[in-house]
Amino acid sequence: MSRIGKKPVSVPSGVTATVEGQLVKVKGAKGELSFRVPDDVTVKLEDGAISVAPVNETKKARSLWGMARSQVNNLVEGVTKGFEKKLEINGVGYRAAMSGKVLKLSLGFSHDIDYPVPEGVTIATPKPTEIVVSGINKQQVGQVAAEIRAFRGPEPYKGKGVKYADEFIFRKEGKKK
Repeated sequence: MSRIGKKPVSVPSGVTATVEGQLVKVKGAKGELSFRVPDDVTVKLEDGAISVAPVNETKKARSLWGMARSQVNNLVEGVTKGFEKKLEINGVGYRAAMSGKVLKLSLGFSHDIDYPVPEGVTIATPKPTEIVVSGINKQQVGQVAAEIRAFRGPEPYKGKGVKYADEFIFRKEGKKK
């Protein structure tokens, strides 16, 4: 049984939610998002809350139940507060800078990396060693942050590379004589 799926998603004031069949649309101050709920799950909008329930008691329906509720909750949270991921850059000469719609990364390669910022996501560089990825779509914000981190992930010996701000890098000891 899904414990997350049982809890209805409350729609705060200032947010309009509509349910048309399997499509959930949410509109708020920051923008508009939609999500198509799988056919194994039913979704209803009743008295200011969106509730999700499985169609039948199959294993697939029960596994999609909690996921669908989380996706709908992310829609509501995205249009009210938005999402943000912080990245840190460690290493001598490693830095990031925004120039127009392109993120320029110097990560110790023979060339700079130009990362074009996708639509719906904003990237800020408050410091040359800090990147803040923000937007209303949680999946898109996480994907962009993961793509930036993948250019040079953190290594375990000196900790150089791009890492999430809340990530812990398990450090290894070097060679011994």
